[in-house]
Amino acid sequence: MYHEHPLRILKYSAKNIWLLIFPFLRGLRTYHFSKDFFYTWIQGAWKDILVIGVIVLFGFIRWFFSRIEITDDMLIHHDGIFIRIDTYIPFENVSCATVENPVHFAFFGAKRLSCDTRAGIYRAVDIRLLVNEKVCGEVMKHIPDVEDKKNQSDLKRPSALSLLLFSVFFSSGFSGTVYVAMFFLKGGDIAHDIISMSLNTLTKETAKLTDKLLLKIPSVALMIGVFFLGSWFVSFVVNLLRYARFRLESDEDCVKISYGIVNHIDYRIKLAHINYTDIRQNLIMKLCGAVTVNISCAGYGAAKNRMPVLVPVRREKNIGRGFESIGVRSGLETRFRARKAGAGSYLLPPAAAAIAVIPLYHMSRDAVNSFFPKLTELFHFAAIMAEIPLVWLMIVKIAALLTSGISFHDDMIMIRCSKWNSFHTVIGNVSKVAKVEVEQNLLQKLSRRCAVSIWFGSEEYKRFKVKAMSEEEGLKIAEKLGYSISLRKEKLDNGG
Repeated sequence: MYHEHPLRILKYSAKNIWLLIFPFLRGLRTYHFSKDFFYTWIQGAWKDILVIGVIVLFGFIRWFFSRIEITDDMLIHHDGIFIRIDTYIPFENVSCATVENPVHFAFFGAKRLSCDTRAGIYRAVDIRLLVNEKVCGEVMKHIPDVEDKKNQSDLKRPSALSLLLFSVFFSSGFSGTVYVAMFFLKGGDIAHDIISMSLNTLTKETAKLTDKLLLKIPSVALMIGVFFLGSWFVSFVVNLLRYARFRLESDEDCVKISYGIVNHIDYRIKLAHINYTDIRQNLIMKLCGAVTVNISCAGYGAAKNRMPVLVPVRREKNIGRGFESIGVRSGLETRFRARKAGAGSYLLPPAAAAIAVIPLYHMSRDAVNSFFPKLTELFHFAAIMAEIPLVWLMIVKIAALLTSGISFHDDMIMIRCSKWNSFHTVIGNVSKVAKVEVEQNLLQKLSRRCAVSIWFGSEEYKRFKVKAMSEEEGLKIAEKLGYSISLRKEKLDNGG
Protein backbone atom coordinates (compact mmCIF):
# COMPACT_ATOMS: atom_id res chain seq x y z
CA MET A 1 0.00 0.00 0.00
CA TYR A 2 1.45 3.37 -1.02
CA HIS A 3 0.62 7.04 -0.56
CA GLU A 4 0.79 9.70 -3.23
CA HIS A 5 3.73 12.10 -3.20
CA PRO A 6 3.60 14.58 -0.25
CA LEU A 7 3.34 17.45 -2.75
CA ARG A 8 -0.21 16.27 -3.22
CA ILE A 9 -1.00 17.79 0.18
CA LEU A 10 -0.73 21.25 -1.40
CA LYS A 11 -3.14 20.22 -4.15
CA TYR A 12 -5.69 18.94 -1.65
CA SER A 13 -5.17 22.04 0.53
CA ALA A 14 -5.93 24.31 -2.42
CA LYS A 15 -9.50 22.97 -2.49
CA ASN A 16 -10.06 24.66 0.89
CA ILE A 17 -8.48 27.96 -0.10
CA TRP A 18 -11.87 29.64 0.39
CA LEU A 19 -11.15 29.58 4.15
CA LEU A 20 -8.69 32.42 3.58
CA ILE A 21 -11.69 34.72 3.39
CA PHE A 22 -11.64 34.87 7.19
CA PRO A 23 -8.11 36.35 7.44
CA PHE A 24 -9.08 38.69 4.59
CA LEU A 25 -12.16 39.93 6.45
CA ARG A 26 -10.11 40.36 9.64
CA GLY A 27 -7.60 42.42 7.69
CA LEU A 28 -10.37 44.66 6.36
CA ARG A 29 -11.81 45.11 9.85
CA THR A 30 -8.49 46.05 11.44
CA TYR A 31 -7.25 48.16 8.54
CA HIS A 32 -7.09 51.90 9.24
CA PHE A 33 -4.69 54.70 8.45
CA SER A 34 -2.58 54.76 11.56
CA LYS A 35 0.96 54.03 12.67
CA ASP A 36 -0.38 51.37 15.01
CA PHE A 37 -2.01 49.35 12.21
CA PHE A 38 0.83 46.83 11.85
CA TYR A 39 1.01 46.30 15.63
CA THR A 40 -2.77 45.76 15.77
CA TRP A 41 -2.65 43.31 12.88
CA ILE A 42 0.27 41.29 14.27
CA GLN A 43 -1.53 40.83 17.59
CA GLY A 44 -4.20 38.82 15.79
CA ALA A 45 -1.85 37.10 13.33
CA TRP A 46 -2.21 33.83 15.25
CA LYS A 47 -5.78 33.64 13.90
CA ASP A 48 -4.50 33.83 10.32
CA ILE A 49 -1.85 31.22 11.05
CA LEU A 50 -4.54 29.00 12.58
CA VAL A 51 -6.69 29.25 9.44
CA ILE A 52 -3.71 28.41 7.21
CA GLY A 53 -2.90 25.50 9.53
CA VAL A 54 -6.47 24.21 9.21
CA ILE A 55 -6.23 24.39 5.41
CA VAL A 56 -2.97 22.41 5.39
CA LEU A 57 -4.42 19.94 7.93
CA PHE A 58 -7.40 19.26 5.65
CA GLY A 59 -4.97 18.65 2.79
CA PHE A 60 -2.88 16.29 4.92
CA ILE A 61 -5.94 14.28 5.97
CA ARG A 62 -7.09 13.95 2.35
CA TRP A 63 -3.58 12.87 1.36
CA PHE A 64 -3.35 10.36 4.21
CA PHE A 65 -6.58 8.66 3.17
CA SER A 66 -5.56 8.61 -0.50
CA ARG A 67 -3.85 5.25 -0.90
CA ILE A 68 -2.54 3.31 -3.87
CA GLU A 69 -2.59 -0.47 -4.08
CA ILE A 70 -0.75 -2.38 -6.80
CA THR A 71 -1.51 -6.05 -7.42
CA ASP A 72 -0.29 -8.37 -10.16
CA ASP A 73 -3.20 -7.53 -12.42
CA MET A 74 -4.77 -4.33 -11.11
CA LEU A 75 -4.14 -0.73 -9.99
CA ILE A 76 -6.41 0.36 -7.14
CA HIS A 77 -6.83 3.86 -5.74
CA HIS A 78 -8.61 4.31 -2.41
CA ASP A 79 -9.79 7.87 -1.83
CA GLY A 80 -12.16 9.74 0.47
CA ILE A 81 -12.67 10.16 4.22
CA PHE A 82 -16.39 9.93 4.99
CA ILE A 83 -17.36 8.75 1.50
CA ARG A 84 -14.93 6.16 0.22
CA ILE A 85 -14.25 5.93 -3.50
CA ASP A 86 -12.32 2.89 -4.71
CA THR A 87 -11.16 2.94 -8.34
CA TYR A 88 -10.08 -0.38 -9.86
CA ILE A 89 -8.14 -0.33 -13.15
CA PRO A 90 -7.16 -3.77 -14.57
CA PHE A 91 -3.78 -3.44 -16.27
CA GLU A 92 -4.99 -5.41 -19.30
CA ASN A 93 -7.68 -2.75 -19.90
CA VAL A 94 -5.29 0.22 -19.84
CA SER A 95 -5.24 1.81 -23.29
CA CYS A 96 -2.65 4.47 -22.52
CA ALA A 97 -0.35 5.04 -19.56
CA THR A 98 1.24 8.49 -19.20
CA VAL A 99 4.18 9.65 -17.11
CA GLU A 100 4.81 13.40 -16.92
CA ASN A 101 8.09 14.86 -15.67
CA PRO A 102 7.68 18.64 -15.21
CA VAL A 103 10.91 20.49 -14.55
CA HIS A 104 9.62 21.97 -11.28
CA PHE A 105 8.85 18.46 -9.97
CA ALA A 106 12.34 17.10 -10.64
CA PHE A 107 13.81 18.53 -7.42
CA PHE A 108 11.13 16.75 -5.36
CA GLY A 109 11.33 13.46 -7.26
CA ALA A 110 7.64 13.64 -8.18
CA LYS A 111 5.90 12.42 -11.34
CA ARG A 112 2.37 12.64 -12.67
CA LEU A 113 1.01 9.21 -13.53
CA SER A 114 -2.18 8.70 -15.55
CA CYS A 115 -3.90 5.52 -16.72
CA ASP A 116 -6.83 5.62 -19.10
CA THR A 117 -9.13 2.98 -20.51
CA ARG A 118 -11.77 3.04 -23.22
CA ALA A 119 -14.45 3.44 -20.55
CA GLY A 120 -15.64 6.72 -19.10
CA ILE A 121 -16.90 10.04 -20.37
CA TYR A 122 -15.50 12.41 -22.97
CA ARG A 123 -11.70 12.77 -22.62
CA ALA A 124 -11.86 12.16 -18.87
CA VAL A 125 -8.76 10.41 -17.50
CA ASP A 126 -9.76 7.37 -15.43
CA ILE A 127 -7.03 7.77 -12.84
CA ARG A 128 -4.42 10.52 -12.31
CA LEU A 129 -1.92 10.36 -9.46
CA LEU A 130 1.09 12.32 -8.20
CA VAL A 131 3.67 9.73 -7.14
CA ASN A 132 7.36 9.28 -6.46
CA GLU A 133 9.72 7.39 -8.75
CA LYS A 134 9.37 4.11 -6.84
CA VAL A 135 5.56 3.94 -7.12
CA CYS A 136 5.70 5.05 -10.75
CA GLY A 137 8.18 2.28 -11.53
CA GLU A 138 6.02 -0.32 -9.78
CA VAL A 139 2.97 0.63 -11.86
CA MET A 140 4.84 0.85 -15.17
CA LYS A 141 6.23 -2.67 -14.67
CA HIS A 142 2.72 -3.93 -15.37
CA ILE A 143 2.20 -1.79 -18.51
CA PRO A 144 3.32 -3.32 -21.84
CA ASP A 145 6.51 -1.79 -23.20
CA VAL A 146 8.23 -1.94 -26.59
CA GLU A 147 10.57 -4.92 -26.70
CA ASP A 148 14.03 -4.19 -28.06
CA LYS A 149 14.08 -7.34 -30.18
CA LYS A 150 10.74 -6.52 -31.81
CA ASN A 151 11.27 -2.75 -32.11
CA GLN A 152 10.65 -1.55 -35.66
CA SER A 153 13.94 -0.08 -36.81
CA ASP A 154 12.43 1.65 -39.87
CA LEU A 155 10.50 4.20 -37.76
CA LYS A 156 12.67 7.26 -38.25
CA ARG A 157 12.97 9.85 -35.51
CA PRO A 158 11.39 13.15 -36.66
CA SER A 159 13.96 15.68 -37.79
CA ALA A 160 14.33 19.18 -36.36
CA LEU A 161 12.77 20.52 -39.59
CA SER A 162 9.75 18.23 -39.10
CA LEU A 163 9.13 19.58 -35.59
CA LEU A 164 9.72 23.15 -36.76
CA LEU A 165 7.15 22.82 -39.55
CA PHE A 166 4.68 21.13 -37.21
CA SER A 167 4.95 24.05 -34.79
CA VAL A 168 4.49 26.50 -37.67
CA PHE A 169 1.38 24.81 -39.07
CA PHE A 170 -0.37 24.12 -35.76
CA SER A 171 0.29 27.34 -33.87
CA SER A 172 -2.33 30.07 -33.80
CA GLY A 173 -2.65 33.69 -32.81
CA PHE A 174 -5.60 32.80 -30.62
CA SER A 175 -3.58 30.29 -28.60
CA GLY A 176 -0.77 32.79 -28.28
CA THR A 177 -3.20 35.42 -27.04
CA VAL A 178 -4.39 32.98 -24.36
CA TYR A 179 -0.79 32.44 -23.22
CA VAL A 180 -0.19 36.21 -23.12
CA ALA A 181 -3.43 36.70 -21.17
CA MET A 182 -2.47 34.01 -18.66
CA PHE A 183 0.94 35.65 -18.24
CA PHE A 184 -0.78 38.98 -17.68
CA LEU A 185 -3.22 37.55 -15.13
CA LYS A 186 -0.67 35.54 -13.20
CA GLY A 187 2.32 37.82 -13.54
CA GLY A 188 0.82 40.79 -11.73
CA ASP A 189 2.52 44.16 -11.91
CA ILE A 190 5.62 42.88 -13.70
CA ALA A 191 3.52 41.49 -16.55
CA HIS A 192 1.47 44.70 -16.60
CA ASP A 193 4.60 46.85 -17.01
CA ILE A 194 6.09 44.63 -19.71
CA ILE A 195 2.88 44.49 -21.75
CA SER A 196 2.21 48.22 -21.35
CA MET A 197 5.70 49.09 -22.59
CA SER A 198 5.34 46.66 -25.49
CA LEU A 199 1.97 48.11 -26.52
CA ASN A 200 3.29 51.68 -26.39
CA THR A 201 6.26 50.73 -28.55
CA LEU A 202 3.98 48.81 -30.89
CA THR A 203 1.65 51.82 -31.29
CA LYS A 204 4.54 54.15 -32.17
CA GLU A 205 6.12 51.74 -34.64
CA THR A 206 2.82 50.95 -36.41
CA ALA A 207 2.14 54.67 -36.80
CA LYS A 208 5.56 55.09 -38.46
CA LEU A 209 4.97 52.07 -40.68
CA THR A 210 1.55 53.20 -41.91
CA ASP A 211 3.04 56.52 -43.04
CA LYS A 212 5.44 54.64 -45.29
CA LEU A 213 2.91 52.18 -46.75
CA LEU A 214 1.22 53.05 -50.03
CA LEU A 215 -2.04 51.37 -49.00
CA LYS A 216 -2.31 53.46 -45.83
CA ILE A 217 -3.47 50.60 -43.61
CA PRO A 218 -5.15 52.02 -40.47
CA SER A 219 -2.67 52.08 -37.61
CA VAL A 220 -5.16 50.39 -35.26
CA ALA A 221 -5.65 47.51 -37.72
CA LEU A 222 -1.92 47.18 -38.26
CA MET A 223 -1.31 47.20 -34.51
CA ILE A 224 -3.89 44.44 -34.03
CA GLY A 225 -2.29 42.44 -36.85
CA VAL A 226 1.20 42.80 -35.38
CA PHE A 227 -0.15 41.86 -31.95
CA PHE A 228 -1.70 38.64 -33.25
CA LEU A 229 1.45 37.89 -35.23
CA GLY A 230 3.40 38.25 -31.98
CA SER A 231 0.82 36.07 -30.22
CA TRP A 232 1.21 33.45 -32.95
CA PHE A 233 4.97 33.53 -32.36
CA VAL A 234 4.39 32.90 -28.65
CA SER A 235 2.20 29.90 -29.55
CA PHE A 236 4.89 28.72 -31.98
CA VAL A 237 7.60 28.81 -29.29
CA VAL A 238 5.34 27.00 -26.80
CA ASN A 239 4.61 24.23 -29.33
CA LEU A 240 8.28 23.95 -30.21
CA LEU A 241 9.20 23.42 -26.55
CA ARG A 242 6.21 21.12 -26.03
CA TYR A 243 6.97 18.67 -28.87
CA ALA A 244 10.78 18.91 -28.97
CA ARG A 245 12.79 15.69 -28.52
CA PHE A 246 9.94 13.73 -30.14
CA ARG A 247 10.62 9.99 -30.20
CA LEU A 248 8.50 7.12 -31.47
CA GLU A 249 9.01 3.39 -30.95
CA SER A 250 6.70 0.51 -31.77
CA ASP A 251 6.44 -3.24 -31.90
CA GLU A 252 3.49 -5.50 -32.71
CA ASP A 253 1.73 -4.81 -29.39
CA CYS A 254 2.73 -1.37 -28.11
CA VAL A 255 3.55 2.16 -29.25
CA LYS A 256 5.82 4.33 -27.10
CA ILE A 257 5.91 8.10 -27.66
CA SER A 258 7.86 10.71 -25.73
CA TYR A 259 8.43 14.44 -26.19
CA GLY A 260 8.84 17.74 -24.36
CA ILE A 261 11.56 19.84 -22.71
CA VAL A 262 9.92 21.82 -19.91
CA ASN A 263 7.50 18.95 -19.28
CA HIS A 264 8.83 15.68 -20.66
CA ILE A 265 6.03 13.16 -21.19
CA ASP A 266 6.22 9.43 -21.88
CA TYR A 267 3.24 7.56 -23.32
CA ARG A 268 2.73 3.82 -23.66
CA ILE A 269 -0.18 3.02 -25.96
CA LYS A 270 -1.69 -0.40 -26.54
CA LEU A 271 -1.78 -0.91 -30.30
CA ALA A 272 -5.04 -2.89 -30.26
CA HIS A 273 -6.82 0.02 -28.50
CA ILE A 274 -6.14 2.59 -31.25
CA ASN A 275 -9.51 3.46 -32.78
CA TYR A 276 -8.24 5.02 -36.01
CA THR A 277 -5.43 7.04 -37.52
CA ASP A 278 -6.06 10.53 -38.88
CA ILE A 279 -3.75 11.89 -41.58
CA ARG A 280 -4.25 15.66 -41.45
CA GLN A 281 -3.38 18.49 -43.84
CA ASN A 282 -4.22 22.10 -44.43
CA LEU A 283 -4.25 23.58 -47.92
CA ILE A 284 -0.60 24.69 -47.85
CA MET A 285 0.50 21.26 -46.62
CA LYS A 286 -1.61 19.62 -49.32
CA LEU A 287 0.03 21.71 -52.04
CA CYS A 288 3.46 20.82 -50.63
CA GLY A 289 2.65 17.12 -50.27
CA ALA A 290 3.18 17.17 -46.48
CA VAL A 291 1.04 15.52 -43.79
CA THR A 292 0.85 15.06 -40.05
CA VAL A 293 -0.57 11.90 -38.49
CA ASN A 294 -2.77 11.76 -35.38
CA ILE A 295 -4.22 8.72 -33.66
CA SER A 296 -7.40 8.25 -31.67
CA CYS A 297 -6.77 6.38 -28.45
CA ALA A 298 -8.19 6.92 -24.97
CA GLY A 299 -5.71 8.89 -22.87
CA TYR A 300 -3.37 10.03 -25.64
CA GLY A 301 -3.55 13.75 -26.25
CA ALA A 302 -6.24 14.05 -23.57
CA ALA A 303 -4.38 16.72 -21.61
CA LYS A 304 -5.14 20.37 -22.25
CA ASN A 305 -3.45 21.86 -25.34
CA ARG A 306 -2.04 18.48 -26.38
CA MET A 307 -2.51 16.92 -29.79
CA PRO A 308 -2.59 13.12 -30.29
CA VAL A 309 0.24 13.34 -32.81
CA LEU A 310 1.98 10.22 -34.11
CA VAL A 311 4.07 11.83 -36.87
CA PRO A 312 4.73 15.59 -36.67
CA VAL A 313 5.30 16.39 -40.39
CA ARG A 314 6.34 14.04 -43.15
CA ARG A 315 6.14 13.72 -46.92
CA GLU A 316 2.83 12.10 -47.87
CA LYS A 317 4.44 9.69 -50.31
CA ASN A 318 6.69 8.32 -47.52
CA ILE A 319 4.12 8.15 -44.76
CA GLY A 320 3.31 4.45 -45.12
CA ARG A 321 6.85 3.22 -44.63
CA GLY A 322 7.15 1.51 -41.27
CA PHE A 323 3.71 2.62 -40.06
CA GLU A 324 1.55 -0.11 -41.60
CA SER A 325 1.30 -2.03 -38.32
CA ILE A 326 -0.09 1.10 -36.63
CA GLY A 327 -2.74 1.44 -39.34
CA VAL A 328 -1.20 4.20 -41.45
CA ARG A 329 -1.47 3.65 -45.20
CA SER A 330 -0.59 5.84 -48.17
CA GLY A 331 -1.04 5.76 -51.91
CA LEU A 332 -4.42 4.02 -51.70
CA GLU A 333 -7.02 4.69 -54.38
CA THR A 334 -10.35 6.23 -53.38
CA ARG A 335 -13.11 3.92 -54.66
CA PHE A 336 -16.30 5.87 -53.88
CA ARG A 337 -15.79 9.57 -54.65
CA ALA A 338 -17.83 12.69 -54.07
CA ARG A 339 -19.72 13.74 -57.21
CA LYS A 340 -18.75 17.03 -58.86
CA ALA A 341 -22.43 17.61 -59.60
CA GLY A 342 -22.90 18.05 -55.85
CA ALA A 343 -20.50 21.00 -55.69
CA GLY A 344 -23.20 23.12 -54.07
CA SER A 345 -23.05 21.14 -50.82
CA TYR A 346 -19.36 22.08 -50.53
CA LEU A 347 -19.27 25.60 -52.00
CA LEU A 348 -22.67 27.09 -51.19
CA PRO A 349 -22.06 28.02 -47.48
CA PRO A 350 -18.69 29.83 -47.92
CA ALA A 351 -19.78 31.39 -51.24
CA ALA A 352 -23.01 32.71 -49.72
CA ALA A 353 -21.10 34.16 -46.75
CA ALA A 354 -18.51 35.79 -49.04
CA ILE A 355 -21.22 37.37 -51.21
CA ALA A 356 -23.21 38.52 -48.16
CA VAL A 357 -20.25 40.58 -46.89
CA ILE A 358 -20.53 42.98 -49.86
CA PRO A 359 -24.15 44.21 -49.38
CA LEU A 360 -23.68 44.24 -45.58
CA TYR A 361 -20.66 46.49 -46.03
CA HIS A 362 -22.49 48.89 -48.36
CA MET A 363 -25.55 49.05 -46.11
CA SER A 364 -23.46 49.75 -43.02
CA ARG A 365 -20.99 52.17 -44.62
CA ASP A 366 -23.33 55.16 -44.61
CA ALA A 367 -24.15 54.69 -40.93
CA VAL A 368 -20.47 54.47 -40.06
CA ASN A 369 -19.71 57.61 -42.12
CA SER A 370 -22.47 59.51 -40.31
CA PHE A 371 -21.82 58.51 -36.70
CA PHE A 372 -18.17 57.36 -36.66
CA PRO A 373 -16.39 59.09 -39.56
CA LYS A 374 -12.97 58.38 -38.09
CA LEU A 375 -13.66 54.66 -38.29
CA THR A 376 -14.55 54.63 -42.02
CA GLU A 377 -11.12 53.55 -43.17
CA LEU A 378 -10.88 50.89 -40.47
CA PHE A 379 -14.37 49.60 -41.35
CA HIS A 380 -13.39 49.30 -45.02
CA PHE A 381 -10.23 47.43 -44.05
CA ALA A 382 -12.27 45.08 -41.80
CA ALA A 383 -14.60 44.23 -44.71
CA ILE A 384 -11.62 43.27 -46.88
CA MET A 385 -10.16 41.16 -44.09
CA ALA A 386 -13.51 39.39 -43.64
CA GLU A 387 -13.52 38.39 -47.32
CA ILE A 388 -10.05 36.84 -47.30
CA PRO A 389 -10.78 33.78 -45.05
CA LEU A 390 -14.08 33.17 -46.84
CA VAL A 391 -12.41 33.11 -50.26
CA TRP A 392 -9.72 30.87 -48.80
CA LEU A 393 -12.41 28.55 -47.43
CA MET A 394 -13.98 28.37 -50.91
CA ILE A 395 -10.64 27.23 -52.35
CA VAL A 396 -10.36 24.63 -49.58
CA LYS A 397 -13.84 23.31 -50.35
CA ILE A 398 -13.05 23.04 -54.05
CA ALA A 399 -10.05 20.87 -53.15
CA ALA A 400 -12.26 18.87 -50.77
CA LEU A 401 -14.81 18.24 -53.54
CA LEU A 402 -12.07 16.84 -55.77
CA THR A 403 -10.48 14.60 -53.13
CA SER A 404 -13.26 13.44 -50.75
CA GLY A 405 -14.47 9.87 -50.80
CA ILE A 406 -14.54 6.45 -49.10
CA SER A 407 -12.80 3.20 -49.95
CA PHE A 408 -12.17 -0.24 -48.48
CA HIS A 409 -8.87 -2.12 -48.39
CA ASP A 410 -8.99 -5.61 -46.91
CA ASP A 411 -10.51 -5.12 -43.44
CA MET A 412 -9.77 -1.38 -43.34
CA ILE A 413 -11.92 1.60 -44.27
CA MET A 414 -10.43 4.88 -45.47
CA ILE A 415 -12.44 8.12 -45.32
CA ARG A 416 -11.23 11.27 -47.10
CA CYS A 417 -13.11 14.36 -45.96
CA SER A 418 -12.67 17.95 -44.83
CA LYS A 419 -13.60 19.94 -41.73
CA TRP A 420 -13.44 23.70 -42.02
CA ASN A 421 -9.91 24.44 -43.32
CA SER A 422 -8.38 21.02 -42.73
CA PHE A 423 -8.32 17.80 -44.74
CA HIS A 424 -8.57 14.39 -43.07
CA THR A 425 -7.72 10.90 -44.27
CA VAL A 426 -9.12 8.62 -41.58
CA ILE A 427 -8.13 4.95 -41.61
CA GLY A 428 -9.54 2.37 -39.23
CA ASN A 429 -10.61 -1.23 -38.96
CA VAL A 430 -14.14 -1.92 -40.20
CA SER A 431 -14.90 -3.72 -36.94
CA LYS A 432 -14.36 -0.45 -35.02
CA VAL A 433 -17.04 1.47 -36.92
CA ALA A 434 -19.75 2.18 -34.33
CA LYS A 435 -22.31 4.15 -36.31
CA VAL A 436 -23.25 4.96 -39.91
CA GLU A 437 -25.59 7.70 -41.05
CA VAL A 438 -26.88 8.14 -44.59
CA GLU A 439 -28.62 11.49 -45.14
CA GLN A 440 -30.77 12.88 -47.95
CA ASN A 441 -32.67 16.12 -48.15
CA LEU A 442 -35.32 16.79 -50.78
CA LEU A 443 -32.93 18.16 -53.40
CA GLN A 444 -30.52 15.26 -52.85
CA LYS A 445 -33.41 12.83 -53.21
CA LEU A 446 -34.31 14.31 -56.58
CA SER A 447 -30.70 14.21 -57.80
CA ARG A 448 -30.07 10.77 -56.24
CA ARG A 449 -27.22 11.95 -54.04
CA CYS A 450 -26.61 11.60 -50.33
CA ALA A 451 -24.14 12.33 -47.51
CA VAL A 452 -22.46 9.48 -45.63
CA SER A 453 -21.29 9.99 -42.03
CA ILE A 454 -19.23 7.47 -40.07
CA TRP A 455 -18.33 7.28 -36.36
CA PHE A 456 -15.74 5.05 -34.74
CA GLY A 457 -16.02 3.70 -31.22
CA SER A 458 -14.12 6.14 -29.00
CA GLU A 459 -14.53 8.49 -26.04
CA GLU A 460 -14.88 11.48 -28.36
CA TYR A 461 -17.92 12.32 -30.44
CA LYS A 462 -16.32 12.76 -33.87
CA ARG A 463 -18.13 12.44 -37.16
CA PHE A 464 -16.43 12.03 -40.51
CA LYS A 465 -18.80 13.14 -43.23
CA VAL A 466 -18.49 12.86 -46.99
CA LYS A 467 -21.00 14.92 -48.94
CA ALA A 468 -22.25 14.61 -52.53
CA MET A 469 -22.01 10.80 -52.74
CA SER A 470 -24.23 8.97 -55.16
CA GLU A 471 -27.22 7.22 -53.63
CA GLU A 472 -26.14 3.85 -55.01
CA GLU A 473 -22.63 4.15 -53.62
CA GLY A 474 -23.95 5.28 -50.25
CA LEU A 475 -25.96 2.06 -50.01
CA LYS A 476 -22.95 -0.02 -51.05
CA ILE A 477 -20.80 1.58 -48.34
CA ALA A 478 -23.44 0.79 -45.71
CA GLU A 479 -23.65 -2.81 -46.90
CA LYS A 480 -19.87 -3.22 -46.78
CA LEU A 481 -20.01 -2.05 -43.17
CA GLY A 482 -22.56 -4.75 -42.39
CA TYR A 483 -25.81 -2.80 -42.74
CA SER A 484 -28.70 -3.33 -45.10
CA ILE A 485 -30.78 -0.17 -45.29
CA SER A 486 -33.24 1.83 -47.30
CA LEU A 487 -32.84 5.57 -47.79
CA ARG A 488 -36.35 6.00 -46.50
CA LYS A 489 -34.59 5.91 -43.10
CA GLU A 490 -32.29 8.81 -42.34
CA LYS A 491 -30.17 7.29 -39.60
CA LEU A 492 -28.60 3.92 -39.02
CA ASP A 493 -27.00 2.93 -35.71
CA ASN A 494 -24.98 -0.13 -34.86
CA GLY A 495 -27.43 -2.78 -33.80
CA GLY A 496 -30.43 -0.60 -34.78
